[in-house]
Amino acid sequence: MKQIARNLTDCVDGFLRTKRFLIVDRDTKSCEGFAAILKSAGVKLVRCPARAPNCNAIAERFVQSIKRECLDQLIFVGETSVRRALSECALHYNRERNHQGLDNQLIHPDPETLAPNGMMRNRHRLGGLLSFYCRRAG
Repeated sequence: MKQIARNLTDCVDGFLRTKRFLIVDRDTKSCEGFAAILKSAGVKLVRCPARAPNCNAIAERFVQSIKRECLDQLIFVGETSVRRALSECALHYNRERNHQGLDNQLIHPDPETLAPNGMMRNRHRLGGLLSFYCRRAG
């Protein structure tokens, strides 16, 4: 795990080199040496709450949704295309996708998409792979 921490915080191509936090579960693999290396790189280790079984399940559900709805449908030609797809998926997931756990509401809706009347509009992401229908205000 110490080697993984060193790889993640590598100053040239480490995934966490520009990040401030890393959320981990309470697995014993996240040892003190792992945490110390992250801390020396300026990354704070945040552990999931104890006795919170749904915390990990929610994160896993998000990853499963992104994989099924987006990543499994595309062919990537490099890291830039993967990052763009993930960014678009995250925007769609948080602002345009209804969630059953929230009574089919949006997590962070745009105020302009909440108009009660107006012309219907279809917003596409990733070439139409992700779609969202809303009413245009005005």
